[in-house]
Amino acid sequence: MLSSIDCVSDDKDERDAGEEITEEQRRLRGLRVSDSEREHVVELLKAAIGRGMLDLDEFSERADVAYAARTRGELNKVLIDLPGLVHPEAAMASGGRAGWEGDAAFAPGSYAAGKPLVIRAHGSAVVRKGRWVVPPHLLVRNRYADTRLDFSEAQVTSDVVRIELDVKWGGVTIVVPDHAGVSLNELHDLKWSSVSDKSKGDSGSPRYLVTGKLHGGSLSVRHPRKGLFS
Repeated sequence: MLSSIDCVSDDKDERDAGEEITEEQRRLRGLRVSDSEREHVVELLKAAIGRGMLDLDEFSERADVAYAARTRGELNKVLIDLPGLVHPEAAMASGGRAGWEGDAAFAPGSYAAGKPLVIRAHGSAVVRKGRWVVPPHLLVRNRYADTRLDFSEAQVTSDVVRIELDVKWGGVTIVVPDHAGVSLNELHDLKWSSVSDKSKGDSGSPRYLVTGKLHGGSLSVRHPRKGLFS
């Protein structure tokens, strides 16, 4: 289990690892990263699940670090112990999967049967968006921070997605495609919380079934916002 990742790369770490880097490599590691680079690394982590290198909890924790990374050096930290996934200069190549040996496609079937993808945080905002892979069961555990799950461009692996909430003192926003269905009927443990459902009901596909508990927070379910000329 990944307990923590140090997001500061210093000379001591490099000496301890027996690594010597050039000034140019050091400069590249300090460059700021874009959203596309963060998404690129998360895709590599998904591929690592399919190869048996990470379990679902490790993926969730590393993905949180990747989404919070500011520099290429910080971003590369989540890949450092995964063979074939580290770019020599910690720079993600555009238009490809840098450093991956072989097919990097993520196999949705690699999720263990019946085991949820756990998204866990404490005092940190969590965002899942873009083309991420969604298993049949998600377990969201967050305290004192907001969670946003955007399924509008996601790759959903089943007709029914169970979203189990274990959230205290934080807001949850769920964005679903226009054609999807949403059911909140099994969300039975609500305390000091508010719910806003702007979806079109539970008749649609895929169907998102929201369960679990929400204490001292809010839940908002909606469709993607349309642009001015959409």
